[in-house]
This record gives sequence, structure tokens and C-alpha cells, in this order.
Amino acid sequence: MHSINIEPTALLQAIADKTRLRILRILVTLPREEACLCDLTDSLQEPEYNVSRHLKVLRNAGLLSSRKEGRWVYQRLSSEKAVKPFYRLIAEIPDLDDTFSEDLKRFKDEIAKRGNKTCTKDGSDFERQARRSTRKVSV
Repeated sequence: MHSINIEPTALLQAIADKTRLRILRILVTLPREEACLCDLTDSLQEPEYNVSRHLKVLRNAGLLSSRKEGRWVYQRLSSEKAVKPFYRLIAEIPDLDDTFSEDLKRFKDEIAKRGNKTCTKDGSDFERQARRSTRKVSV
């Protein structure tokens, strides 16, 4: 395991976005869990390109680490001590409009579908539904 240099301003900028907070909130609530892009896309109901961009920002800030297994990349909380206080802060953010709890419920549903702990999907269900909706509208 290698150590990374945590830049405080980059870290604070990384958590100053609602989508990134939603991603972190899921992983902070379930700290032993890993998430692939399709899990998070379906949980947040956001486009893959958007979630992917936010994951990159979180990794670059040192808040997430990733590992590749086959064609899937799994994201998890960083084990760096410097970011632990930020995880506690994120866990304490009030969920005034139930966004976090709804994201977490969808995430748990996605994880339950896995069964064997690895992703077997060929993309996100949310993305497939969005493409179908676009086709129906353009016809």
C-alpha cells in the first residue's frame, strides 16, 4: 500500500459537490463495501459519464481508491488517515430531503442483486432505461 499526499484544498473542493457527497455518503455508510460504476449510476440515477467524472475527482483528491477486476473497477473509501475526519463529517450531514437515504436504499438493492460480491452487469439499468426513453421521445 502506498501513501498519497492529501492536498486540503483539493479535498475540500472535491466534497463541495452534491453528487460527490451522495457517492461518499453511500460508501461512508457502508465502509466495507465496494462500488462499481453501474452500482453508483443506478443508485444515484445519474448518467454514467457524470458519475465517472465525479469518481475521478474523488480519487484524485485522495477520498477514494480503486481496484480493477476484469472489466470492472471497484471504488472504495481510501484508507489514508488524513481523510478519516472528512468521512465522519460526511456521515453527519443532515438528510433533509431523504436524498441520501433513497440513494442508500437503491445501492443496497444493487448490491443484493450481485449475490457473489462482484458486478456482472453489462452497464447500468438506469442508462438502459434512459436510452429507451430517448428513443421513444425521438420517434
